[in-house]
Amino acid sequence: MRLEDFMRKQVVTATATTSIGEALALLKQNRIRHLPVLDNQILVGIVSDRDLRDALPSSLYARADDHIIMTKPVQEIMNTEVITAHPLDFLEEAAKTMYEYKVGSLPVLEENKLVGIVTESDILYKMIELFGVNKASSQIEIEVEDRYGVLAEVSQVIRESKVNVSSVIVFPSATEGKKNLVFRVTTMDTRTVTSMLRDKGFHVLDPIRGEFLRD
Repeated sequence: MRLEDFMRKQVVTATATTSIGEALALLKQNRIRHLPVLDNQILVGIVSDRDLRDALPSSLYARADDHIIMTKPVQEIMNTEVITAHPLDFLEEAAKTMYEYKVGSLPVLEENKLVGIVTESDILYKMIELFGVNKASSQIEIEVEDRYGVLAEVSQVIRESKVNVSSVIVFPSATEGKKNLVFRVTTMDTRTVTSMLRDKGFHVLDPIRGEFLRD
């Protein structure tokens, strides 16, 4: 899935001269946490709710110049080294970028023009959708040999059980030479399919006991 498929295209923005008080109001009104800053339609920075909170005086002390802080432009506190993405970037690439750079959002640029934004919440929700856990389903985890064709073999057994698969995840097993296949299937009763998998010699992990089901 590419960012253009789910990014927010109606982006709330500020200008370099937008005041801290105005920026706070924009975040609150639109229920967002990240505000790209534009100058002549060019992205020049970004401010987050945390940046704005850090700029405010402590609520424990009242100072004569508190109102001055609220009128300062966001260009004085914005982050000018903005990590961005492209509409054709894949979801997992964006997730990796956000993790590596420890940022909560990625403005999406195309030919230096801001065309969207994705946040950590957007990424997380799409991952939930891709894993199929947003719908009624069950998980079947199988430890298999790390070899060519094994995924097709397991999939064939599931097909024969007439159970529909909503997602598949493959990751390394703790056992050398093995890998784990995690199927999300659209049934709440997995007894038939797990029995068929065991009959074919596959090791099905019991999600409750953390053990492999065997005959």
